[in-house]
Amino acid sequence: MTRRLTDEEIERQLGDLPDWTRDDDTIRASFEAPDFLTGIALVQEVASAAETMDHHPDIDIRWRTVAFALSTHSEGGLTQLDVELAHQISQEAARRGAAATG
Repeated sequence: MTRRLTDEEIERQLGDLPDWTRDDDTIRASFEAPDFLTGIALVQEVASAAETMDHHPDIDIRWRTVAFALSTHSEGGLTQLDVELAHQISQEAARRGAAATG
């Protein structure tokens, strides 16, 4: 099992994730893709990574904007899994030309 991160650990790691913000026990980011199909491709890539990690984000799709929310529900807060998946999401968004909206 993965342990919950401390507040200090979360803040330090969010320093490497400028597109992400903390909302209590969740980290969130939204990205605007160049077009709808690119947004859907981003979701598909994230879904594949999430399935491999067995760690699934909440995803909201609004035309070209895709919002992600990460939390480890089984641990009741944020864990290293959330940070690792956030990095993967940000990298994939950048690769697809999707810009952070926050």
